[in-house]
Amino acid sequence: MEIGLSTFVETTPDVKSGKVMSHAQRIREVVEEIVLADQVGLDVFGVGEHHREDYAASAPAVILAAAASQTKRIRLTSAVTVLSSDDPVRVFQDFATLDAISNGRAEIMAGRGSFIESFPLFGYDLKDYDELYDEKLDLLLKIRESEKVTWSGKHRPVIHNRGVYPRPVQDPLPVWIGSGGTPDSVVRAGLLGLPLVLAIIGGRPLQFAPLVRLYKQAAEQAGHDVSKLTVASHSHGFVGETTEAAADQFFPSTQYAMNKLGRERGWGQYDRASFDFARSFEEALYVGDPQTVAEKIIYLRKNVGITRFMLHCPVGTMPHEDVMKSIELLGKEVAPRVREEVARWEIEQN
Repeated sequence: MEIGLSTFVETTPDVKSGKVMSHAQRIREVVEEIVLADQVGLDVFGVGEHHREDYAASAPAVILAAAASQTKRIRLTSAVTVLSSDDPVRVFQDFATLDAISNGRAEIMAGRGSFIESFPLFGYDLKDYDELYDEKLDLLLKIRESEKVTWSGKHRPVIHNRGVYPRPVQDPLPVWIGSGGTPDSVVRAGLLGLPLVLAIIGGRPLQFAPLVRLYKQAAEQAGHDVSKLTVASHSHGFVGETTEAAADQFFPSTQYAMNKLGRERGWGQYDRASFDFARSFEEALYVGDPQTVAEKIIYLRKNVGITRFMLHCPVGTMPHEDVMKSIELLGKEVAPRVREEVARWEIEQN
């Protein structure tokens, strides 16, 4: 069972002062967070790609590369790469370079993205949303399979027997499929035999169990070894010294960020009652003291089949020292509890 973190490198206004930190400051903070995550024994850190004012990470591979030379063990991944609006050749080159700097710790999470700003920015039409992803994923996988590539498609110029360099340390370079929880996306991942990442950010995580089963059924039908498949979840959360303190620290910035997105997307008002309900045991918000958060992750492993858990923290802008303390608690107190219990449970299952 792997435990890690993800961030979108948000720069929303401070809920107390109203001030907005610079993108540069927040990026430097994230590098410090990745270094600390490595030091406290966490397994993976993901940085998500966005192209808007309130998110600083338009180039996750660059941020991860800055942390790569300062870390030793932690795996470094996008969370996600918006593959539909990117060039698979450049994506592969960027992450193969990251793989070299980190000596084999890079991963790509390939997703469509729930934000659409990158499409007009890079000249793509949203009516091609699904077609772009299918085509570009096909090219990315061909590049990782072979040094020389011949490929043709509708939305990118033809490639005639061209080499793509550098080649990564890992062979093959890990590519995960990011999914918001649609049957089509999990079936695609299963048929390709690729690891799956589920964004479990609302509702009951237990509702994702049928999707995990569907993923494994598709993989088995395609002839892949189901025992080797890995399934990750990405969920909002925060670890504090006590559960109530964690909730009080995490709520203000989360409320601001959720209501900002809610106004854009037509969601209802996000209030403290909504927040408190979402952090109850069977819901998808992982906020609490180390024991509370560990128990929820263990429940996810036993009942949904998740083999990697990524805590998304912060949501909105929180004080850097609060985020660092949460990372420390996750690595030193939550992760050991989870690993010990999951290892014991797996022995019992076998």
